[in-house]
Amino acid sequence: MEKLLYGAAYYDEYMPCERLKKDVAMMKKAGINVVRIAESTWSTCEPQEGVFDFSHVERVMDAMEEADISVIIGTPTYAIPTWMVKSYPDVLATTVNGRGIYGARQIMDISHPAYRFYCERVIRKLMEHTAHRKCVIGFQLDNETKYYGTAGRNVQEKFVKYLREKFDNDLDALNAAFGLDYWSNRINAWEDFPDVRGTINGSLGAEFEKFQRSLVNEFLQWQSDIVKEYARKDQFITHNFDFEWRGYSFGVQPDVNHYQAAKALSIAGVDIYHPSQDDLTGAEIAFGGDMTRSLKQDNYLVIETEAQGFPEWTPYKGQLRLQAYSHIASGANSVMYWHWHSLHNAIETYWKGLLSHDFEENETYLEACTIGQEFQKTGSHLVNLKKKNEVAILVSNEALTALKWFKIGAQTGESIGYNDVVRWLYDTLYKMNIECDFLWPESENFGQYKMIVVPALYAAQEGLLKRLRKYVEEGGNLVATFKSGFTDENVKVSHEVQPHILRECLGVKYHQFTAPKNVALRGEAAEGAADKEAKIFMEMLIPEGAQVLASYDHYNWGKYAAATKNRFGKGCAYYLGCMTGREILEKVLQDALQEAKVEIPGERFPLIVRNGKNDLGKNVRFYLNYSAKEQTALCNIPSGRDLIEGTEVKEGDMLTIGPWGVRIVESI
Repeated sequence: MEKLLYGAAYYDEYMPCERLKKDVAMMKKAGINVVRIAESTWSTCEPQEGVFDFSHVERVMDAMEEADISVIIGTPTYAIPTWMVKSYPDVLATTVNGRGIYGARQIMDISHPAYRFYCERVIRKLMEHTAHRKCVIGFQLDNETKYYGTAGRNVQEKFVKYLREKFDNDLDALNAAFGLDYWSNRINAWEDFPDVRGTINGSLGAEFEKFQRSLVNEFLQWQSDIVKEYARKDQFITHNFDFEWRGYSFGVQPDVNHYQAAKALSIAGVDIYHPSQDDLTGAEIAFGGDMTRSLKQDNYLVIETEAQGFPEWTPYKGQLRLQAYSHIASGANSVMYWHWHSLHNAIETYWKGLLSHDFEENETYLEACTIGQEFQKTGSHLVNLKKKNEVAILVSNEALTALKWFKIGAQTGESIGYNDVVRWLYDTLYKMNIECDFLWPESENFGQYKMIVVPALYAAQEGLLKRLRKYVEEGGNLVATFKSGFTDENVKVSHEVQPHILRECLGVKYHQFTAPKNVALRGEAAEGAADKEAKIFMEMLIPEGAQVLASYDHYNWGKYAAATKNRFGKGCAYYLGCMTGREILEKVLQDALQEAKVEIPGERFPLIVRNGKNDLGKNVRFYLNYSAKEQTALCNIPSGRDLIEGTEVKEGDMLTIGPWGVRIVESI
């Protein structure tokens, strides 16, 4: 990128009155230099089968081109028109709940041949109208694509073919791998294969979800190949990945393997939404950004993030600016809002954009103007920011899915999922100002990190576990948690003593586990902690050479370890046998970081410090204050310049960061 992209989604089709000229003027005032259009308006572009009308797209491109505002074109395939469903009702996905009813977006079978036929036609028509335009800098494939639970007959037939290939047409191998003898689920002829929607077998169910995720990879690659036929060499192809949703962006997306799906893209893109006001911590911004940057180990685009958003998200003064710089600090090359104006009809009426329903200037818009002006001033020093982190977190869609079938603590009524463990670890590191990359089981670059954190790797191939063991043996530092390495990739529990392949590496074994009740922790890691409770799930660890960092403070479980440290080969491995409070976790992580010789910053949340190197070869440090109180930090850059204020700073200077404020120091 030559500059930071700053913009919003814009829908001329939704406007209740003529606004285009006025909107462009307000965009220019705000420093907006890019808009995204077209991705959600198929029924406007093709009002009847084979009848096309791209007038809204054309007039917006004309206006933006005249105003020197760039355009990203989205393929409009994530919300299907009524005429398609009328003619081909079976394009609606059949899920575990039966066939869907038209109305919502993303309710179709993305593998259905009729749907694909009409997708390809509208994409090609749209590309013919847009790809040659000077203002068009790139294309977004579909929108937050997932498989939408599609499990109809055609999907299940494809799944059976997939299994026949995976198991080399050997039904005995399939039955053994998935344990299908249980409850007479055994399949003795391929033509007898049952409807997978009813399975009670976690191995078969998890494999089906893995297959469903692969439909997304294929669909995005299929769209990408079509777009490439028209796109110029200077135009990018992206997609806006999203995350597990818990009222905001939370964790690893269960329905898409981002690492695999990103192969269809020239640049990764993301949608990140988060709590605001007093609940704004920046953790979701950092988590989503770190994960998306790691997909291609390169800069990425924030295609959607909130301006005002839900009424409870309307930002305090300074928060919109803080959020924008937080995205850039993670390596984003854009900040784009969903959306420009608030809608006057339909389900997202109260998901507000930069402008409210009255289209007038408001505090959020005026703060966006400040951001735009500052981006114009500082953008050349912040674009293409490169990061070199020493810590990585290994995440796995397979482990996530397996733990959906076998929830941690499910029998107690206090169950948690995979992403709870991921965020427990990530958020603690974030608040310690330890920046992280992400790895996937398919990643090949384990050795470049001093420390790898492995949350609840419940289902894993033998090869992956051996790679982790080798990583430690060759000098790496591993932090793994309970429920790791327990099953193979088919969610079949190992019959060996746990933790299976990692037993020697971790220096512990266990035969039993339970849900803690009135169990505290004691020992080095628990000293001084206000919260010493063992939470949700606990493994009774028996050390086999490992140092005990914490054990269970309980009359019956007291002989067992809860957290351990073990030297193995040239490296060191830590194991957390239960979930703990933040203080204990931080103490274990701090020990591991010191062992790995990773520098631990002195600053702690709510002051977040992030680093990078810019195109000029200079180090850039962001000081982000996630609180309503002024914060201070000691500058440890030998000689630098505040990019926003233009003042010189030197080592030892005390920096003041105002409430919800930002300071950015570039080395001289």
